[in-house]
Amino acid sequence: MKTKDYKQPKITINKVYTKTGDKGLTSIVGGHKFSKSDLRIGAFGEIEELNALIGICCVESNNILKNTLFPYLQRVQHELFNLGNMLATLPENRNSKMPSINDSDIVFMEDKIDAINSNLPVLKSFILPGGSELSVNFHLARSVCRRCERLVVSLSEMHEVDFVIIKYLNRLSDLLFVLSRWANCEKKIKENIWNPNYK
Repeated sequence: MKTKDYKQPKITINKVYTKTGDKGLTSIVGGHKFSKSDLRIGAFGEIEELNALIGICCVESNNILKNTLFPYLQRVQHELFNLGNMLATLPENRNSKMPSINDSDIVFMEDKIDAINSNLPVLKSFILPGGSELSVNFHLARSVCRRCERLVVSLSEMHEVDFVIIKYLNRLSDLLFVLSRWANCEKKIKENIWNPNYK
């Protein structure tokens, strides 16, 4: 995806608070007002939390491991913002010039997953979050990603939603799982394998 395909946003943020949401309402693309308790608002609010968690992983992976993953995690952050823009836009206000994600972004992600996973030990049980702090944060991001996916699926059962969003979130949770394993392997920390008979 090339940023030049989209118009640069005409946004000027020179005041932190506007007081426009003091009555529990917020505006989305096109000026439509929604209650802040609306499922659509909740969905892209959770995606914002996910983006922040990926930001933590992004900084940690770059500071600790000094690797080439950092630029891709930043790309994912931009894609999540574009994904949130799609959720914040009703069908009647959409156009092809708006920032969005597409199937090519998912294919690119799948290639990343396959490349990372090919260098990991074969998994023969479920993994419990543990080991390094970076690995646990990837697990936490994965859990929030699953929550985002569930919310968007719920939204799709009531309103029109581009299913590429659900597909992207589903694949992103897979990426975050693989990265949680990768983080421990990179630091040579033994994975915390689930033992149902642990005493």
